Amino acid sequence: MHIFFSGIGGVGIGPAALIAKQAGYQVSGSDIRDGQTIQELKQKGVTDIYIGQTADQIAEVHQKNPIDWFVHSSAITQDQAELEFCRQNNIKTSKRDEFINEILSQKQLKLIAVAGTHGKTTTTAMIIWLFKKLDLPVSYSVGAKVGDYEMSAFDSNSQYFVYECDEFDRNFLAFKPFIAVISGIGYDHHEIYPTRENYYQAFRQFLNQSDGRIIWSADAEKLNMLSNSKTRVEQENKHDFNQINLAGLYNRRDAWLAVNTLLSVCDVPQQQLIEIINTFPGASRRFEEIVPNLYSDDAHTPEKIRGCMSVAQETAKAGQKIVVLYEPLTNRRMHHLGNEHFDVFEGASKIYWLPSYLAREDPNQKVLTPGELIQNLSPKLQKITQSAARDERLKYVIANHLQNGDMVVAMAGGGADSLDDWLRDNFST
Repeated sequence: MHIFFSGIGGVGIGPAALIAKQAGYQVSGSDIRDGQTIQELKQKGVTDIYIGQTADQIAEVHQKNPIDWFVHSSAITQDQAELEFCRQNNIKTSKRDEFINEILSQKQLKLIAVAGTHGKTTTTAMIIWLFKKLDLPVSYSVGAKVGDYEMSAFDSNSQYFVYECDEFDRNFLAFKPFIAVISGIGYDHHEIYPTRENYYQAFRQFLNQSDGRIIWSADAEKLNMLSNSKTRVEQENKHDFNQINLAGLYNRRDAWLAVNTLLSVCDVPQQQLIEIINTFPGASRRFEEIVPNLYSDDAHTPEKIRGCMSVAQETAKAGQKIVVLYEPLTNRRMHHLGNEHFDVFEGASKIYWLPSYLAREDPNQKVLTPGELIQNLSPKLQKITQSAARDERLKYVIANHLQNGDMVVAMAGGGADSLDDWLRDNFST
């Protein structure tokens, strides 16, 4: 079967394409621009990739090797040229959730699905880390690299498939997990879930169609869920939780969930799992050090920002100043969550607020400027915050902070051409 992946450079579609290749399918794909994920896929043997997403390009691919299935991200519009070509030529089309379910069914894999507003990438990566370090076969897909491990893999000897299960566009509702792990629930994707209750109800549905569940007590309360034979409700103040020595409270919470997930599927002592999780090296773009003292983090919701700040404060040397570069992910999100940033950067000595990274925006919404958004901060934080842009002046400012020994933490959730890309282009050695 020949599967064409549209948006193959994305953190969701790219890993799915690699899984398809390793599972024995013929794979090709396209993206609007080249990037790191595409280069890594080519190194892994997925070489039939086209930059630009036109009808002529996919027609040429189809003529050379007929496409059986067109898998696309939730981000593409219904009038996208490739999608329209596939409709006209009676080619099966779907989002990646249907493809993942096909893999689960054909290979008879049990799904361990990690979902949540914040922490799902790290928790998924930690579960994979434990499987790998225990030499247990595992197939998986996660939106970040961990150590030397790729973002996805298919192992024909595996019994479990570990999956970062996204709630955007209600994708996670396509799955019926063997175990569902909830890393933390806030409120996000307001264009999909108009109210907080709509958001909570989607998580209830996801959990109700799962065989087993692991969830924090605070999140269980939000969803009115009780502990029972299928639902393991974890208390935040457990004594054993203190044995995890990773930096950052949110990281320790994620690690605890990962440990308890493995306890549910394999016969390994808890203490051994804790010892292994304490060696977790972190995931890409999760407080990842680009050069000494310059870090990049995917933080783009209030909870994620708090988590990143907790890691920064525990990692910083005595007396070291923490400087934040913040590029909000989407103007749309800022219209809904801007006022929840009041004290999220507490602990920073300086904040540079950049224009929002725009993606899937509502054309009828005013684009809020950094100056307007800074007004949502506490008076104390406003005094140390200024508007900035990705330009030569910001390069000079960052270099000066690094020269002074400050810790510079960039928080940006965007994809290609984000602040993260800009920093790597200008500061990576």
